[in-house]
Amino acid sequence: MRAFVVSDTHGYIDGFLNETKHMARPDLIIHLGDYVEDGVRIEKETGIETRIVRGNGDFFEKNYNEDEIFKLEDKTLFITHGHKHRVRYGIDNLFYRAKEIGADIVLFGHTHVPLLIEESNMMIMNPGSPYLPRGLDRRKTFGIIEIGEKVSGRIVEMD
Repeated sequence: MRAFVVSDTHGYIDGFLNETKHMARPDLIIHLGDYVEDGVRIEKETGIETRIVRGNGDFFEKNYNEDEIFKLEDKTLFITHGHKHRVRYGIDNLFYRAKEIGADIVLFGHTHVPLLIEESNMMIMNPGSPYLPRGLDRRKTFGIIEIGEKVSGRIVEMD
């Protein structure tokens, strides 16, 4: 099982679509909010199932949850935009919530800064932003996760 993970597109998905169209096709795309309509457009243009959560910029989008918990293969995923977990100030709140629900993989956005860590048998990823990067190096990024015998993830820097 392979998934592209993207967040904080803010209306600009063309770069992400162009970057990924020459890559091996994923089984799933996960859009972590800001803006949910971008996730809808990604699914429509790629024909790939896209799981979507809403972010702080999606206040009119009541048809989408802010957090979702679901299984892929035998792994529990916890996906969220992250603003309700105050990720701008650190990931402790998010980490402890993920521990409570037994998550194996945690995916969040909001900060526009890529992050990939393994902690307590849990992979935690923020894919950054493919359009509005923040942080010291301002890389335009998205993520890829692979679930097989092992869970792996990587941050992909866009051209």
